[in-house]
Amino acid sequence: MSFLVYLYFDGDCEEAFAFYKTVFGGEYEAMLRFADGPPDLGVPDEANDLIMHVTLKVGDAVLHGSDTLPDTPFSKGTNFAVSHRPQSREDADRKFAALSEGGVISMDMQEVFWGSYFGMCTDRFGVQWMLNMDLLGRS
Repeated sequence: MSFLVYLYFDGDCEEAFAFYKTVFGGEYEAMLRFADGPPDLGVPDEANDLIMHVTLKVGDAVLHGSDTLPDTPFSKGTNFAVSHRPQSREDADRKFAALSEGGVISMDMQEVFWGSYFGMCTDRFGVQWMLNMDLLGRS
């Protein structure tokens, strides 16, 4: 079972991760900008250079992050989510249904362009969750 921390930033994700890399070391496994996504995402032009997803691997640990889109509510101190990697679609659907009951669904479980079955919700306790089941056999 895997739980990861996913950090959100208000336009300074790249700067923050460059800083974390100087503090902790490690290597970037991914750094995608919103412009790298498919055109049907509907990302405004002013967000194209913002970070859509970054992965910093430090030893056995992984830290993920992204910028929020313009006009997305942002609050320092609560700008994180817990990411979990379910073992199967059934496992993902069961856990997502339980976590979202009494909470708020941000994105239903669905296949996404990066090759995962993915969904986001906030549980009834205010914790943001991301479930990301790899469909391409990556660990």
